[in-house]
Amino acid sequence: MKGRSVTARQVSDAPGSAHLRDTAAATVGGDGSLRLFLGLRLAPETLERVVAWQSASLAGARGRPVSVEGLHVTLAFLGRRPVADVDAVATVLREEAGRSAVGPLVPTAYRETRSVGMVICADPAGHATKLAERLQARLEGLGLLRPERRAWLPHLTVLRFRARPRLSPAVDGLGPVCPSDAALYHSELRSIGAQYEVLESVALGG
Repeated sequence: MKGRSVTARQVSDAPGSAHLRDTAAATVGGDGSLRLFLGLRLAPETLERVVAWQSASLAGARGRPVSVEGLHVTLAFLGRRPVADVDAVATVLREEAGRSAVGPLVPTAYRETRSVGMVICADPAGHATKLAERLQARLEGLGLLRPERRAWLPHLTVLRFRARPRLSPAVDGLGPVCPSDAALYHSELRSIGAQYEVLESVALGG
């Protein structure tokens, strides 16, 4: 069955523009679900540096660089959830991100999995790690997230591919990865790759 459109709440693209507006339609699966995750959006100056680094360091790679709209640091991946769960997830995000100050992340290495290339980051202040852990714990407690088997690893997916290009670009020229705010995303898998829609964004507090 093909997906259908239902009214979903969406915010503007301005970083930190909090709270939902009933202005857009999100495409849901035939079973009435959305593919959800929480992530850190990136400050404009960080996005500019990452895009420039992709152009210089990933040029000619067998794969597709992640678009500027898709660059983020995942905090918690929920997978497919009923549309009715969106409000509960958004409430957790507002309460936790709204009291969390998150400092810059520091790129340390480039790594490839079977399908993506990513920049691994350190979290010197530990704030992003604590936020991810609190979000995951609360969502698990509500039955909205399966327990994670591995510790959270801050990373930025920068390249998608079908066969590993086996690159080894330096990341020291990337500079700090600075978050602008936190967001609840809907991810839709398409032939051209994952497409993201922000359902809510929350200014980082603390």
